[in-house]
Amino acid sequence: MKKIVFVVGATLALVTVANAADLPRRQPVPVYPQQGPAPIGKMPIGKSPVGKAPIGKAPGPVAARY
Repeated sequence: MKKIVFVVGATLALVTVANAADLPRRQPVPVYPQQGPAPIGKMPIGKSPVGKAPIGKAPGPVAARY
């Protein structure tokens, strides 16, 4: 009888610990460093070559250089 009670108690303890490990916990709020206000008028909008290629024209021939 003692062995059965001991095995049942150990099993119950193991299941309880395993269940507690799966419970969700609230994470702390991330702290971001303060960098001040964003500069106005300094974004490089339109400065990148994306979308600047002529539409409908194939690129020039690619020649191998040996």
